[in-house]
Amino acid sequence: MSAIELVSLRKQFGGVVALRDVDLTVREGEVFGFLGPNGAGKSTTIDVLLDYVRPTAGEARVFGLDAQADGERARRRIGALPDMALFDHLTARQHVSLVADVKSVDEDPIALLRRVSLHTVADRRVEGFSKGMRQRLLLAMALVGEPDLLILDEPSTGLDPNGAREMQRIVREENARGATVFFSSHILEQVEAVCDRVGILDDGKLVAVDTLDGLQSDVGSSTVLTVTVDELSERAVAAVRAVEGTGEVRVEGRTLSVSCPDERKVEVIDAIRSDGATVRDLDTSDASLSDLFATYTAGATA
Repeated sequence: MSAIELVSLRKQFGGVVALRDVDLTVREGEVFGFLGPNGAGKSTTIDVLLDYVRPTAGEARVFGLDAQADGERARRRIGALPDMALFDHLTARQHVSLVADVKSVDEDPIALLRRVSLHTVADRRVEGFSKGMRQRLLLAMALVGEPDLLILDEPSTGLDPNGAREMQRIVREENARGATVFFSSHILEQVEAVCDRVGILDDGKLVAVDTLDGLQSDVGSSTVLTVTVDELSERAVAAVRAVEGTGEVRVEGRTLSVSCPDERKVEVIDAIRSDGATVRDLDTSDASLSDLFATYTAGATA
């Protein structure tokens, strides 16, 4: 059974179309990365899955349950971040206990707070928590009851590097026990580190769904070409951007990096040399998720 199934999902707010006939299947037991520029429709998709927003057309299903008609039953199997609001007058322990009461499950609040490194402040009121501590608490609340599906919307917000690594560890642990994870983030390196497959949403349309290797193969952007020259002109950079099939172009001093198909590497080098530059150094590497994201979304901001 699929954990998530979207069929011709469409959502329109007045004259603004947020989702355009999105079809997506997330398999049970996988970690799925959901990416897109700001305003692409990622949060709207999640709100539909949680039945906070009703679709204009189409269907959204969670483990075969209609997310709207059977929303209450579906949500029993979901842990979401963010989902519930935090109350400044309550402690961290009380927040976790509150979610356990709502879900009617037995839970050890301290055990969950220890997983997110908040057990030492379990009885402190949330009003004194930093942004990162609040995010950790929200993650602990999402984990209550060992949900079958974790929906994590920007889970690293406010976390320092150590907190981000702990979050990745928890995602892997939850997936290892059998949970499906639907993971939306603008930090592409984190998505690349934990996700089995990736979907890219752009202007409400699902423009790609595949593994990282599959995305590289589809766009022919399996290579990042890095070239250092004696002098790099704006005219040469523009010529590189004009080469068919190239992705994001990055310039740092006299060094230019660009994702491009293998068969376009010579053309890119010729473009760099078109304004008389002499190549001093040349290197190639596999394209990262960031490079592929820029290719599929024409360089839009995540």
